[in-house]
Amino acid sequence: MTSHRHSKKRRYVAWAAAGAAVVAGAGIAAQTSMAATTWPAQRTFTGRAFDACAAPSLSAMKAWHTGFYGAAAVYVGGKNRGCAQPNLTASWVKSVSALGWKLVPLYVGAQPSCQTGSSPETMTASTAASLGAKDGADAVAKVAALGMKTGSPVYLDMESYDVTNKACNDAVLTYVRAFDKTLHAKTYRTGYYGFTSSSAKAIATASDRTDLPGNLWYALWDKNNTTTADWPWGSTQFTNHSRAHQYMVNSKETRGAYTITVDRDAWDAPVAITG
Repeated sequence: MTSHRHSKKRRYVAWAAAGAAVVAGAGIAAQTSMAATTWPAQRTFTGRAFDACAAPSLSAMKAWHTGFYGAAAVYVGGKNRGCAQPNLTASWVKSVSALGWKLVPLYVGAQPSCQTGSSPETMTASTAASLGAKDGADAVAKVAALGMKTGSPVYLDMESYDVTNKACNDAVLTYVRAFDKTLHAKTYRTGYYGFTSSSAKAIATASDRTDLPGNLWYALWDKNNTTTADWPWGSTQFTNHSRAHQYMVNSKETRGAYTITVDRDAWDAPVAITG
């Protein structure tokens, strides 16, 4: 998400350092690795979405509701969230949902110790499980307070890191599993944002699918509005409305009197249940 958590330069450097190559995924993503519970039907959206560092004002959301975008990602919490969110309240969620917007809750949790740069919250092998559970509980509290109901997804943001560092990668997977297990216990669905060359690759190619996210939002800045043509892993992975693709970043756009710098996303995945 470009400057949403890190500087644009750092994001591009990290992406390039991780390498552009991808490999075929090993195994099929478990869409619902959940206990036998009565789950609300998921709400999905297929179309174009945007994500911006701060949730726009209600007036801006009204002006931007032209049909080009149908969904907006919002940063609901996490110690590594990059922007204050003065507009993001339960009242705002209710109002923009009434306009017809679909919302994508995104949580910027702990980042791996092998990641370039520094983050306010960093995981290690010894803290990954406890941090994942703590952040998962915080994520549930945050989305519930905003009026996003059980059955909604929470997308965990994991920035680029060195996936060839086994100890670091194992810590990330431990953290993600603990985060997701906590969400499942509270009847929230799991999603994950990451880079095709690193953080998303770690999820898509993990041989043990236990408690891994059921929905994958992959960053591949090729300017192609698709979730299929450039999908870099197995065709049977993350099917049935479980994919999203961040395909363009730092797009400065004006609708009405409101100019916002956004990232563009091709969306075919769950969105929040509101109203």
